[in-house]
Amino acid sequence: MIKSIKYLLFSISATIVLLITACGPDTSTQGAVIQTSVAQTVAAQTTVEVANTATPSAPVIPTQTPFQLPTPLVLLTSTVPPSNTSKAECAKASLVSETIVDGTIFKPGTQFTKTWEITNTSNCVWDTSYKIVYWSGDIMGGGYVYNLPQVVGPGQTVPISLVLIAPTADGTYRSEWKLQTPDNINYGVGAYQAAFYTEIVVSSSIKQKYAVTKMELSVTREPLTGCPANTTYTAYATFTTNGPLEFIYHWLQSDGNDSNPQTIVLKAAGTKTVSRVWKLNRAASQNDNRWFAIVLTEPDYREYPSVGFGFHCP
Repeated sequence: MIKSIKYLLFSISATIVLLITACGPDTSTQGAVIQTSVAQTVAAQTTVEVANTATPSAPVIPTQTPFQLPTPLVLLTSTVPPSNTSKAECAKASLVSETIVDGTIFKPGTQFTKTWEITNTSNCVWDTSYKIVYWSGDIMGGGYVYNLPQVVGPGQTVPISLVLIAPTADGTYRSEWKLQTPDNINYGVGAYQAAFYTEIVVSSSIKQKYAVTKMELSVTREPLTGCPANTTYTAYATFTTNGPLEFIYHWLQSDGNDSNPQTIVLKAAGTKTVSRVWKLNRAASQNDNRWFAIVLTEPDYREYPSVGFGFHCP
């Protein structure tokens, strides 16, 4: 801009000099005019420079666009169904043993602790976010939900103990429970996911009448197959009582080789297993007519069904 103004003033001065020279005035006058013109030009130039340098304009700084966050991405809703996060594959268990046999007699309002030993038969680890939940029957003064007491790995067994209270009215009561995964899948024990339970009898009688409430009989063979010199059959009888009891029983066999009377004493409600062996050699007759049986003689007489087995030796 300044260079343009200088060039313009110089051009005007040169033109004036040429015009004066052309008109032919005297030399002194021309010199004075020329000097005056040059002085004016220089003054004008100086004025322009001062005008442009004395108070310079503030430099124009380009305005910077403020920093902005990127525009949020628009997430498209997926049409693919969510993956299955269910722990249904973890809901597998089996009952190993339990305390407080079914039919145990309690006075009304008696507090007792029921324990079930349950094995984790899944491939999952059960942590303490798994729960024990009331399922059916009488809750017997317990809570409705309990956390699993400890972490249980695959194949491990956990004791589940609940403090319960016998109802106040006489009668037979049953309280059923199940387990629950963190995503609220309820499951029991065994192939049919059965609830594990306790069943008690409440009696306010001053003198209780205890008895054998159940007897289970089974027979095994050793070896399972083949025909050795001797094949051993063993019968197992498991008695269950609902309280302290002394009782007498004896074995019966299909060949008449019955046992002498045997006495069992239980100091509290519980179970007792006894056994009897019958050996058959290779020369024994082969049939399906052999059996074992149990007869209870005291305090009450009772005959239980026999369990048969067959002997075959190819």
